[in-house]
Amino acid sequence: MAEYQKIEYRIGKDGKITETVINASGSSCTNTTSEIENALGKVENQELLPEYYEGSEGETATENQSLKQI
Repeated sequence: MAEYQKIEYRIGKDGKITETVINASGSSCTNTTSEIENALGKVENQELLPEYYEGSEGETATENQSLKQI
């Protein structure tokens, strides 16, 4: 069964969008957000936190990205 994933978006005063994926492991966080990233615009910066590389089942992975709307 698929595990629940939470995606948090923060929009700064400058229009910069920060995306954080919570409760995902390995590359599932990037797979989960790829379609919405394409709709929002170009990804300017991607910071994969250490949890991304652990990828063990049951661990939390977090991904922060800066998106620029075009």
